[in-house]
Amino acid sequence: MTEATMVESGIGRIVLDHPPLNILTGDVLRRLEAELRTLAGQSDLRVLLLTATGKHFSAGADVGEHLPPHHLSLIPLFLETVALLDAFPVPVVVAVRGKCLGGAFELIQAADLIVAGEEASFGQPEILLGVFPPAACVLLPQRLPLALVSRIIYQGESITAADALRGGLAARVVPDETVDTAALEEARRLTRHSAVALRSAKRALQGARGVACATALREAGYIYLHELMETHDAVEGLRAFTEKRRPVWRHA
Repeated sequence: MTEATMVESGIGRIVLDHPPLNILTGDVLRRLEAELRTLAGQSDLRVLLLTATGKHFSAGADVGEHLPPHHLSLIPLFLETVALLDAFPVPVVVAVRGKCLGGAFELIQAADLIVAGEEASFGQPEILLGVFPPAACVLLPQRLPLALVSRIIYQGESITAADALRGGLAARVVPDETVDTAALEEARRLTRHSAVALRSAKRALQGARGVACATALREAGYIYLHELMETHDAVEGLRAFTEKRRPVWRHA
């Protein structure tokens, strides 16, 4: 499902490996959370590299596990995992190939450097299912212009790797077949520097933003769990997706 390793001196790597689409189930998220905690405690770590197997980075979280009563455990687990990545003590480099959607896109918004393949696409389709992406509502406005964020979240549109580069979300766009190599190159550049300096810089960059972000993630999670998921439309949209039919929204 996921695998954490030290690929070489100073570089730790976590690989999403849950074919065919690397769906973020509860089990995958629990493994990812544990691996983040383990690697965060390694004093010789300078960079974390997050990659994925297969044609696509990830199609996002398991929609079936968003339905009651599973959402009461999945959403807090997901937001805690995002918060752990956001507060990770060293720079995080992500390699994205193919589709990166929903919860997976929210997850990488907590990274420092995103290396994308030319055919990569990023999207938050949650609104089409009658819900919203809680972590993206907190993190994405820090990464992209508000007009583009609004398009992504309110319309459920995907953006291309070129859009991500122009907006400042992606640090680098490369041919799809070289994504993992290019991301490793970025990680290696960082390992030339002092571990103490890298960790101090990361902490300083986080600053007050990190505290505010953790609070905002909790608030977004509360809205999702205790306001949105109490409505007909949220459950109807998710259920319609799993049943492969059009949702029937209830008019206010």
